[in-house]
Amino acid sequence: MSRCHVSKTDAAHFIQQCMEAAGSNTAHAKALAEVLVEGDYRGHFSHGLNRLDMYVKDIQSGICSAQGEPLVEKETAATALVDGRNLLGPVVGNFCMDLAIQKAREAGIGWVVAKGSNHYGIAGFYSMQALKHGMIGMSFTNTSPLVVPTRAKECTLGTNPLSVAAPAANGDSFVLDMATSSVALGKVELYARNNEKVPYGWGCDHQGKVTENPEEVLDGGGLLSLGGSELTGGYKGYGLSMMVEIFCGILAGAAYSKNVRTWRVTDRVANLGQCFVAINPNCFAPGFETRVSDLLQIHRNLEPVLLHTHTHTHTHTGGGGGGGGDTHTHTHTHTHTHTHTHTHTHTHTPFTYLLLLWEGQCKHLIQIQSEFAIYFYQRE
Repeated sequence: MSRCHVSKTDAAHFIQQCMEAAGSNTAHAKALAEVLVEGDYRGHFSHGLNRLDMYVKDIQSGICSAQGEPLVEKETAATALVDGRNLLGPVVGNFCMDLAIQKAREAGIGWVVAKGSNHYGIAGFYSMQALKHGMIGMSFTNTSPLVVPTRAKECTLGTNPLSVAAPAANGDSFVLDMATSSVALGKVELYARNNEKVPYGWGCDHQGKVTENPEEVLDGGGLLSLGGSELTGGYKGYGLSMMVEIFCGILAGAAYSKNVRTWRVTDRVANLGQCFVAINPNCFAPGFETRVSDLLQIHRNLEPVLLHTHTHTHTHTGGGGGGGGDTHTHTHTHTHTHTHTHTHTHTHTPFTYLLLLWEGQCKHLIQIQSEFAIYFYQRE
C-alpha cells in the first residue's frame, strides 16, 4: 500500500468525483468539495472529509435533492427568503451569500434566510465570502437537536454555529467561526473513535449529568451549551443558541428545535434553516478597515501570559586552599510563555472510511485518512 500527501486541488477533485458518482451534478459536487476541503485546511476536521460519507449517503438515498437550484420566494431591496429546495447545504449557502452581498452592494445591507436546506459545512466559509468585497459577513445555521439546555436533560437545540468575518487593511481580516455548544459533535465522535475521554464540560449523559465518556454523550446524552455548566456560564451559550434558532429556523419558516430531525435519522428531509448577512462598512464611519487592523494589532501585541516558571537552585561545595571550601549557588529560571504560534503533536489513530470511486470502467477502492491531514491510500 502506497501513501502520499495530496494537494487541496486533488482532494477537491476526489470529493467531486465521489459526489458525481452518487448522483450530484458537477456544479453541486464542486460546491461541496470546496467547503469540505476548506474545513480540513482550516483545522475544522469534524467538518471536512470526515463528513463526506454523510453527503454521499444523503444523495444516494434521495433524502437530499441532487438536481435543481434554490428559489427566491420573497424579497425586498435588503432582504430575501429563499427556498433551498432540499439541495446540498453548500449549494444553498453559496446562493444565499451571493444574494446577500448583491443586496448589500445596493442597499448597504443584505439579510437572506433559507429554509429547506441541509448541512452546509463550516459557517465561516460563507461569512468569508463577503471579505472579497470589502464587506462584513455573517452566517448562521440551526442543526439537529444535540444540545441539552442549562438545567435540563433533553436535547432541544442544535450546535447552532455562527460566523462573523470583518475585513482589515492590506488583506488582513478578523474571522470568528464557532458553535454555540461547548464543542461540535464531530469532535466528540473523534474522541470516541480513539477511545479517549472528552474534556470535562463538553457533554452530559442521559440524566443530564456531566460526563467525560464520549459514548455516553453520543448514546442518549448530549452536548452542553458554550460555557459548560450553569456555574461556568453555560446559560450564555444557551442564549446564543436560541438567537441562532430564531434567525434560522423561526425567521425562515424552517424546522426548529425538536422539530429538526435527529442526526441519526435519515428517513425524512432535514429542512434546516440558515441565515446569511452582508454589511457594507462604507455606509458607516470612514476608515473601517484601518480601525479593524488597529484592533487586531492591539490584541496580537499583548504581552503573553506566563504559563510555567521553574526555578532550580544547585549548591556545590568544593575543597579550597587552607582546608576551606568554596560554595557556589546557581539558580536557573525557565519561563514558558504563550505565543501565537502553536505546534501540535497528535498521537491519535485517525478514523478511516471507504468509498467507491468510479473512473471510466475502472473501480478503485480508496481509503481516506482525514482527521489531521489528507491522505490517499490506493490499493494496487
